[in-house]
This record gives sequence, C-alpha cells and structure tokens, in this order.
Amino acid sequence: MFVAIDNAPRDYAWGSRDAIAAYRGVQPSGDPEAELWLGAHAGSPAKIVDATSVGHPDLAQWIAADPGTALGARLAERARLPFLLKVLAAAEPLSLQAHPTPQQARAGFEREESEGVPIGAYDRNYKDPFHKPELIVAVSETFDALSGFRPLDQVRGMMAVLRAADAASAAPEPGALDLLDSHLAGDDPLRTTVDWLLRDGRGEDTGESAWVIERVVALASTETARDSEFALSFETVGLLSEFYPGDAGIVISLLLNRVRLKRGEALYLAAGNIHAYLEGLGIELMAASDNVLRGGLTPKHVDVGELLEVLDFTPIEPPYLTASSVAPGVVGYRPEVPDFALYRVDAGSAAAVVPVRGPSILLAEGDVEVAGAHGSITLARGGAAFVTPDEGALTVHGSGGLWIATTAPTGA
Repeated sequence: MFVAIDNAPRDYAWGSRDAIAAYRGVQPSGDPEAELWLGAHAGSPAKIVDATSVGHPDLAQWIAADPGTALGARLAERARLPFLLKVLAAAEPLSLQAHPTPQQARAGFEREESEGVPIGAYDRNYKDPFHKPELIVAVSETFDALSGFRPLDQVRGMMAVLRAADAASAAPEPGALDLLDSHLAGDDPLRTTVDWLLRDGRGEDTGESAWVIERVVALASTETARDSEFALSFETVGLLSEFYPGDAGIVISLLLNRVRLKRGEALYLAAGNIHAYLEGLGIELMAASDNVLRGGLTPKHVDVGELLEVLDFTPIEPPYLTASSVAPGVVGYRPEVPDFALYRVDAGSAAAVVPVRGPSILLAEGDVEVAGAHGSITLARGGAAFVTPDEGALTVHGSGGLWIATTAPTGA
C-alpha cells in the first residue's frame, strides 16, 4: 500500500526561513522552518493526506491501530516505526549534543521514570528508552558541522597557533592559554577539559574558564589564526561567539572535527559522538528517539555528569559515511545499525529498482512514479509517501531524485 503523507515544518529558532520551502517547491510560511518530520514519532507524526484511505489522520495513529498492515509481521509486535526521516535546514548553529547507546537510554529512562521526573520536565534527559544514532546527507552545496573529538595532535597544533597569536598581540595574556593547556595535559585530556569548561563558573567555582573563552575568541580573529591550517575552526569560534557569547561550547568546538560536507556527502553519528550542525540543508535519518544530552551552545538543560557518561572521548577522524552503489541509478547510505538505511535514486529513462524489505518513507525531489508488488504512487517535487512492506522491491521511474528511508537490509 502507498499512502501519501505530509507535515508542517518545525519552527525552531535556528531554522532557515526559505530553504525547506524552496527544496519542496512550496511557499515559505514566513516563520523559521527548521525540520520537516516524516515518520510516526509522537513529537510530530506525519499527516495522512487522505485520512479515509486508512481511517486515521496521522501515521502514528494508523500504526498503533493496525501495525500488522503498516509495519508487517516482523515489526508488528513492537508497533513502532524504528526510524524518522527529516529535512533539516540550519541557518544558525544548533546545540552541541550527543545521544546514548541502547543500554544507556534504557537505564536512563527507567531511572527517571522511577524518580517521577515528568516526561516534559526541563531537566528530563531521557524521553524514551531508545538509542538515537543518525546520519546526515548534504543537500545544499555545502553543509557545515562539528562531529567527534579530533586527533590530539591537531588540538596541540591549534594551541600552538593561539600561542603565536597571543605572543604577537599588543597585550599578551599567556596565562589564559596556560590554564587551558593545564587541563589538556594528563591521561584523559579531552574528558578533563570538557568537564572543566562545562562545570567552571557554576556554584562556588571561580569561573576561570570565562577568561579562557574570552581570550580564545579574541585570538581566533587574528591574522595569525586566519592564515593557519585551522582557519575554518577559528572562523567557527567567531561564529559561535556571535550566537552564544561566553558559552563553553565555543572552546569545546576547537576540540572537535570541523566538517564541511559537499552535496551528497554524509556523516554517521554513532552513540557518544558529540556534534553540532552549523549551517546548511540536509536529509537526516535517525532511529526514532528524542534522547538528547546537550553540551553547550543552548539555553536548554545541560546535565554535565550524564553527558560525560554518554560521550565517547576517543579521538577520531571525521565520521564520513560513504555511499555505496546498490543498483543502476541507486546509492545507499547504510551504517551498521538495524534501525534504518537511506537510498538515493536518480530517476531517468531506465527504471531503477530498490530492494527494500521493511516499511519505507519516500521523499521526491522531482516528478517520479514508484511501483511495488501491489500498487503505485506518483509524487511531484516535495511529495512524500509511506509504503507498507508487502510492496517489496520498489521500481522508480521519472525525471528527478527520490529518497527512500527504510529499515536496514538485515532488519530492525
């Protein structure tokens, strides 16, 4: 069964006012449009365009009422669509954040439930017992992000640039960089430094980190920094200080990989990966969860202790996810998780066939016709549909691109 779906974009303040509308070929609302959710998550379930076709107004209600039809026998018992597809448009930096493992999510959710923390409370960390790995594919020409702790030799290289900039300044303040370096020393430098930056200034602490943040911001704007190999990271310090002056996340950003994706390139953000999207339009696919541990660049709750338990401090290179060829005209973005896989179809004169085995969500970038074992649907640019798993492999004709979000080949 093919069921047309739609939704209204979420109006988070960091969203673009025109990128999602332009991508879908519709008129913008006039408000920020940050995320278009296409899934069954309770936060914003996709609306069913013709509610009479399944007898329910949105995808969440239909799945709850008839999981066998909507999800198939393999997923019916859980009555839960395991993934959520989003179109994300960032005009301003998002918060630094990380997501838990399945074990951490389950334990954290059960703990807060037993403590009676209201699900909508400001200081609630775990909204559900599920993990939230995610991938992002750039749709705009470039998509900027921070992702994962960078190799320590790069951190030391940036410190050397900052020291050179400080020494060349009219009024050097090496003490601020000495203080930062003192936390970057030792056996676990990244954890120690993040812990100090986030906690300092709270309660009875002296707040020395404020001096460090102020000095790093000043030095990042110097010619020495701008001409270095880390120019993009120092430019990001200036960007973040405009939106979140004095925030610890400004300095933490220098500890992270600064990534600029080109159109079609992707990142995969596993549990524990600290990240922030900075600017751009992307297709995001994730496990259907709302568990976010924040680490700065936000007015929202930051639970430092819980964040430190969730974060993976292992230095890594940027976690690119390489697309693989699946069939003529089809590439797949398939991380090693059972919850989801993403396919990009470039429809042309020849039909493209995508081998899916679970429920799917379609999002069209052009005019396409998609057919399965029992039915078909025609989608114009920006159109979306839910496909039940009994349709099997999907055959795509048309004159534009199509995104297909589904469960992984091995299943959820």
